[in-house]
Amino acid sequence: MTLALLYIVKALTSLFLLLYLLRLWLPLVQADFRNPIAQGVMRLTSPLIIPARRFIPSVGRLDTAVVIVTYAIQYLVVLILLLIMQSMASPLVIAVTSLLNLCILSLNLFFYAILIKIILGWVAPHTYNPVSAIASSMAEPVLRPFRRLLPSMGGLDVSPILAIVILKAVEIYLQTLKPLPI
Repeated sequence: MTLALLYIVKALTSLFLLLYLLRLWLPLVQADFRNPIAQGVMRLTSPLIIPARRFIPSVGRLDTAVVIVTYAIQYLVVLILLLIMQSMASPLVIAVTSLLNLCILSLNLFFYAILIKIILGWVAPHTYNPVSAIASSMAEPVLRPFRRLLPSMGGLDVSPILAIVILKAVEIYLQTLKPLPI
């Protein structure tokens, strides 16, 4: 029963944290905020972000309120998971695990954006919808360096394959650095 509860808590909180990570990354990748999905992300995350902004100023283009709120949520999630497992850890170990979990979730966010971009490119090429616009905004900064390395071969773009391999390799490496198996 404990494993099922751990899975449910991790799955639901990961989805919740993905919203906050989207809020963090969308301005950094210069996504269009007139997009309905971007507006939905803003609306869903505003109840925690707007009060935090009163005390936490932004640093350049980086919205530090989003970073701190997202990190605090991830820290609480790790604490809850430890309580469910009836385990303890030092605050530093929890802090490092939380940071690595957020990095892994960010990598997954970019992985899913690339995957959605690929699938929509096969199913509905050259059509606009809000999902494809957000996926393209998220995927392009990651794919751009790989496109310089691997130019298009006869209309076939293989740069997403290399990007996905690198993203997953970095994710595996970060998983090995986590002090807690959460």
